[in-house]
Amino acid sequence: MQQTKGNLLGLITISLWSCLALFTVYSGEIPPFELLTISFFVASLIGIAMLKKQKRAFKELFKIPLKAYFIGVVGLFGYHLFYFLAIKNAPAVEANLINYLWPLLIVLFSALLPNEKLKWFHILGTLLALCGAFLLVLKDGSLQFDTKYALGYSFALICALLWSSYSVISKTLTHIPTFAVTGFCILTAFFSAIAHLSFEQIYIPTFFELFAAIMLGLGPVGGAFYLWDFALKNGDIKILGSLAYLAPLLSTLILVFVGISKMTITIAIACVLIVLGSLVSSKQYLKIFKNLIFKA
Repeated sequence: MQQTKGNLLGLITISLWSCLALFTVYSGEIPPFELLTISFFVASLIGIAMLKKQKRAFKELFKIPLKAYFIGVVGLFGYHLFYFLAIKNAPAVEANLINYLWPLLIVLFSALLPNEKLKWFHILGTLLALCGAFLLVLKDGSLQFDTKYALGYSFALICALLWSSYSVISKTLTHIPTFAVTGFCILTAFFSAIAHLSFEQIYIPTFFELFAAIMLGLGPVGGAFYLWDFALKNGDIKILGSLAYLAPLLSTLILVFVGISKMTITIAIACVLIVLGSLVSSKQYLKIFKNLIFKA
């Protein structure tokens, strides 16, 4: 039951991540690190509210091991830092494609965990979903890997490695409570603010831009991290890795729905591949669901 709850919360997390592109577009001219500062500040408030609801003192965050803080901050701040560096130093299409290796890496790295077995349908399902994500990123554009962008490609690969490693390592930290993510978010907001003041000019957002930034903090760049932590520690990490490819799919569909993007044959094929991949990788759960139906 706990694993099912973890998988469900993981799916909700992925749904929240699908709003990332929409709210990022609506955040307008807010510089990247300023946007992260606002978003993770909101995420920190969510964690503080969680502490209050659980009747825990703020000082309990100081009892979290430094190792956990290192892993959390490297995962949250490190990923976003290298993502921005990748986009700045390489074409967005190629950088995003390399970045979207992280769900596949989660599935592969999970084989290194104790009591975790990687089966053929996990790999096949994730590869099908990866092909779908490839089509979504590519859309109707061209794909050219140029050696002059090697640095940007390297940053994108670091992104994929950081987030997949953070996710897999989090699976082993079941003794670290989810409210510890509050501390990760506070430190990430702090480092983002330093990066903003060091590399960007302060920008005063409009009301609508600020609203979008706050929504990012409530959802894809904030609140979702608490859900993901619980999902990783309680759900099936291989299934979660494959289902993660639903994020770019749902994100594209949302952009199509609001009129920012247009539906194309390429997107339709990508939808089929990602959904098919998610179903294949969830083969064992489909069998359980089927048996429950017939027993009923």
